[in-house]
Amino acid sequence: MTSVQRPPAAAPVGVFDSGVGGLTVLRAVHALLPAEALHYVADSTHAPYGDKPVEYVQARAAHGLRRLREAGCKAAVVACNTVTGLSIEALRAQHPGWPIVAIEPAVKPAAQRTRRGTIGVLATRNTVASPGLARLIAAHAAGVRVLTRACSGWVERVERGELDGPATEAAVAQHVHPLVQAGADVLVLGCTHYPFLRPVIERVAGAGVEVLDPAPAVARELRRRLQALDLLAPEGPPATVLTLQTSGDPAAVGAVAQRLLGDALRVHAQPLD
Repeated sequence: MTSVQRPPAAAPVGVFDSGVGGLTVLRAVHALLPAEALHYVADSTHAPYGDKPVEYVQARAAHGLRRLREAGCKAAVVACNTVTGLSIEALRAQHPGWPIVAIEPAVKPAAQRTRRGTIGVLATRNTVASPGLARLIAAHAAGVRVLTRACSGWVERVERGELDGPATEAAVAQHVHPLVQAGADVLVLGCTHYPFLRPVIERVAGAGVEVLDPAPAVARELRRRLQALDLLAPEGPPATVLTLQTSGDPAAVGAVAQRLLGDALRVHAQPLD
């Protein structure tokens, strides 16, 4: 990052996702780096990305990151596995010198932790079919059987705030039961929306099945990158407000986001062009 481009350390960290799922990553960032100001972009009108054409996802992701850049963010977190799998190289090429940290399914730790030699990846259709996931499996899961499930409808449930109940449990069981019955003892949450369903996933999977969320690892990588660039926020009280821009209805999306985050941050929702 050149001196002309270099933002102040007090500038916000930007987080981008197709909807509210990336708040699981933002939550992990806030827990690890509480003094950091945070700016969230949710492309809610166009969510989910998991079943959209590749070119469409790439265009929407490029738009979202431009908005974070225009908001003065010192770094960006891509909190959408589908975008990482389909578009991360292009996004980094579009913003040379700007720190972009991207989430990806926790295939490597899952392969290291399995006792039975079988892991399951729960993700969207586009992530399951993405070159990015194929590369992760080839690089880190040699000798391990990797089962994947495209979990249709899960993102929409989280976007509506339907995190539990009989219908949600049935939707979760439809995809978790086949993986567990096939011998998977580690399940990877391959979409940032899915950690909001984690209590149901763990209940359905049963004892002896570990569920991995990569969000804390993303927060640690962001801290490492900011430290290396001397861009960590100055020490001070924790941030208390989250600026959230959404292409959806700010009142509706803001209300769901506030419910998902609880009292950790007060959500200030704004329209996104």
